[in-house]
Amino acid sequence: MPDFDIRFSRTRLVRDRTSDVSREWHYLDTGDELERLARAGGVEVVGTILAVHGNPTWSYLWRRLASASLRAAEAGQPAWRVIAVDQLDMGFSARTGTTRTLPQRVTDLADFTDDLGLGGPVITLGHDWGGVISLGWAIDHPELLAGVITLNTAVHHPDGVPIPAPLRLAGARGVLAASTVATPAFLETTLSLAHPPLAPEVKDAFRAPYRSAAQRHGIGAFVADIPVDASHGSFAELQRIAAGVAELEVPALLVWGPKDPIFGDRYLDDLIDRLPHADVHRFEGAGHLIAEDRPYADTILTWLGDNAAALIPGHNGGPDVSGADVSTAADSDAESFTPLWAALEARRDDDDVAIIDMAARGGSARRVSWRQLDDRVRSLAAGFARVGVRRGQRVSVLVPPGPTLTAVVYACLRLGAVVVVADAGLGVRGLSRAVRGAWPDVVIGELPGLSAARVLGWPGARISVERLAAASERLLGVSHDLANVAALGAAALRAGVPMPPEPAPDDPAAILFTSGSTGPAKGVAYTHRQLSALRDVLAAHFDVGADTGLVTGFAPFALLGPALGTRSATPDMDVSAPRTLTARAVAAAVRASDARIVFLSPAAILNVVTTAGDLSGDDRRALEGVRTFLSTGAPVGEPLLAAAAELMPNAEPHTPYGMTECLLVTDVTLAGIRAVSNAADRGVCVGSPIGSNRVLISALDAEGRAVGAPSDEPGVLGEVVVSAAHLKTSYDRLWLTDRGAVCETPREGRWHRTGDVGHLDAEGRLWIEGRLPHVLATADGPVAPVGPEQQIEGAAGVRRAAVVGVGPEGLRQAVAVVEVAVEVVPSAARPGLASPELTADVRARTALPLVAVLVVPHLPTDIRHNSKIDRTRLSEWAERTLAGGRMTRP
Repeated sequence: MPDFDIRFSRTRLVRDRTSDVSREWHYLDTGDELERLARAGGVEVVGTILAVHGNPTWSYLWRRLASASLRAAEAGQPAWRVIAVDQLDMGFSARTGTTRTLPQRVTDLADFTDDLGLGGPVITLGHDWGGVISLGWAIDHPELLAGVITLNTAVHHPDGVPIPAPLRLAGARGVLAASTVATPAFLETTLSLAHPPLAPEVKDAFRAPYRSAAQRHGIGAFVADIPVDASHGSFAELQRIAAGVAELEVPALLVWGPKDPIFGDRYLDDLIDRLPHADVHRFEGAGHLIAEDRPYADTILTWLGDNAAALIPGHNGGPDVSGADVSTAADSDAESFTPLWAALEARRDDDDVAIIDMAARGGSARRVSWRQLDDRVRSLAAGFARVGVRRGQRVSVLVPPGPTLTAVVYACLRLGAVVVVADAGLGVRGLSRAVRGAWPDVVIGELPGLSAARVLGWPGARISVERLAAASERLLGVSHDLANVAALGAAALRAGVPMPPEPAPDDPAAILFTSGSTGPAKGVAYTHRQLSALRDVLAAHFDVGADTGLVTGFAPFALLGPALGTRSATPDMDVSAPRTLTARAVAAAVRASDARIVFLSPAAILNVVTTAGDLSGDDRRALEGVRTFLSTGAPVGEPLLAAAAELMPNAEPHTPYGMTECLLVTDVTLAGIRAVSNAADRGVCVGSPIGSNRVLISALDAEGRAVGAPSDEPGVLGEVVVSAAHLKTSYDRLWLTDRGAVCETPREGRWHRTGDVGHLDAEGRLWIEGRLPHVLATADGPVAPVGPEQQIEGAAGVRRAAVVGVGPEGLRQAVAVVEVAVEVVPSAARPGLASPELTADVRARTALPLVAVLVVPHLPTDIRHNSKIDRTRLSEWAERTLAGGRMTRP
């Protein structure tokens, strides 16, 4: 039994209060080992973790937590005793010959802890149906309870929704006994749910107590005891536990594996509704056997340490790493808050144009006035309230940029609903993962989005943008369309029904998903205050007024026109494919809106510059009226920015630096880039902090880890740490990720670790040199990739370059992977080793030793920006290729 410490194995006779029969329990208990440590060095046990397995596992599931907790105690950390039971009829505990129902199992656990004389504080821990039983014990023992932890469990199943298919099949008449008792089919199916698959010896350990049909009776009984409806004998107990959980106020941690065919995200969402104060972490890619899939024990011990003050009587606790309660004066000054829709309301009687959609159906531009937009927003907000959308509910918006999206988003914000925005550029798989992870209460979409929601099983009530045929509505599960919702809202307002009360400044407002360029897309949570702060910094820095006008070919900024009180236009393009934007489309949008500011993504600029030859004289004259041009989302080099500037000769080009977590941090102009063109600094200069934003650097150690105290010392390579009033609140349902992103510093404010690496120069300008995971830990110290890449891109025929590492950590060797123009190097149509001539040229341009130079026709990039190179993927590809693997495209 791998990782199983026999020292913890115990048995105990416990009297069953129901039958007055003593039964033998098997359990794991670290208590004796902790007593040994106490005698040797004064270790004091601070509390007990009471762990309960589910079906069809046993206490072996908790082996790693038992061992890790003991190691933590030996290292001087708070000593938590771990007691992990084998429930009766399960594991190596007694086979009772009776059927144990849910209320009986909750009583069984209480009998065990009473016999043991267990005192507080106690943290309950449960997985699968062990989670329900542990929570039943928790609500019955408030005098002992200090906290609750669950892994993939459920306390409530919604009415009218079938139980998960695997459980329906296993519990079907004629199948139950055969699949759960007579054969090990249910057990084997459960063991197959691990990601990655369990090692054979681990599977054997889980099988050990269930070798015969007689030993598997409890497995079948557990499945039979699932309360599918109110007629089931255990239904009332499940309802009691569900209601009791909603009353718990103790610290809570919910750890989840979303690839679970049994306990899906709907059950996590229900638990969050009942425990809104809980810390939640979804391990993307993990499944039902989360305790086998991911380092759950480390997660639990970290959480116990962070919450020590609340869990352990008399404990002072450690440093605050939540980042949630630390605020700047600007964050806490309620009087300075102006809601995002204030400018829209101020112009509600204005018939001037507010929004122009150049990509409207029918080929002609669609214009919406301020009066029309405000009427639509108010009608939709009131209508959403009429159809049951409530403050705090999540609304996933699957609508392309334009007047409809703007009206829907502002209506949701005005109502106090939380807008969930995931870019279509994530692709179907990434978008589905994002939507399911956020678990919206409502989905608003056009036909393609609603069809995807139906086929992929996305949660939430569905509202269609357009009016659908009755058959289509039934097929897609659509309950309303926007016209219907707006009509209901308008009627309510005419009848004197007041608008819903405005949300508070610190209420949740939006969840914006990252691009997924550095791993699975993460939901980034913002409050109303933070979105308003973003508007304010943008308006102040770029001098946006009522008559400025914006052309926004970059989705994150396409919604800010009404908030800024200025008209905005979206050019004719496919927003999910930025490279579809042409120079003529930009000129047409500028001409239609008389815009003075143009926002474009880096990928869009490339095609705009490429198609500049198609511009007419009128197009060029329109572009001459632009005074500010911005491109953000990824670094933009001087040649591309200069080429774009030629199209808008009177505009000052800017390329702000930021991320989804903090959209505007620093800014640099084309002139600023040219001013440092001969500087010795490596990387891309992204300028100085905007307004009151602040930037520090946490220095890297020899292994490429950001461990240095954040400072503004120039020339230090490290992770970029930022602070701003518009910095996000947290990552959604990613407690552990959020914890790692919070940077502790004695300086005032909330500080975020960006994952970018770079340095500050003597003038306080920030230079970006890559991403933290892409730093090469070489024998000579950490090497960031962007500097050498810039040097290599000067080689003849090289369009773009990526420097990646191969070999063991600490001894990484650098490899250059270059994207070469096929017309210059015809052999580059297929990936492979670079020619001797190109290799020599590349090596001559950088002081970084390169063990190989590889060529590819295209470097892999993210979908949203089409510009962020996937260096992790390239590194794995280069490793395989140089080890003799088949030459494939990365």
